[in-house]
Amino acid sequence: MYRHLSLVAAGLLAATPAMAQQFTTAAEIRPILEATRASWLALRPWDGKELLYFTHLESWRCGMAEVRFSVNSSAATRVWDMPPCQTGTAQPNAIPADRLPFAELPPEALQTVTVVVVLADGTELRQDYTRANILMP
Repeated sequence: MYRHLSLVAAGLLAATPAMAQQFTTAAEIRPILEATRASWLALRPWDGKELLYFTHLESWRCGMAEVRFSVNSSAATRVWDMPPCQTGTAQPNAIPADRLPFAELPPEALQTVTVVVVLADGTELRQDYTRANILMP
């Protein structure tokens, strides 16, 4: 029994460095962004307008150089301004408490949206959405 506990403890200690990753590089966030493409944006009707949320992308911003987007166009020329990475803290990707990670749009204005994520290594990830793909209830 003690041998089993020692093996479990050794396994946990071996896993510790991997769990300590802060996900602040392009190499670290690329697989996450690839796996979560459907969640990059969300659209929510609210108080007579619509809010286009960038929360997911802001949560991984430390490995990004830039996020561009466009509404009802595939040009993706509008830059989404994100807060700086909180380097030197335990949670460098944490979104500041006073941050509102959404753009306000007129009701029913968004039919499509295109997003281009430029990673810190210069590579680009592009995703196109229809309104129905990102509309929250």
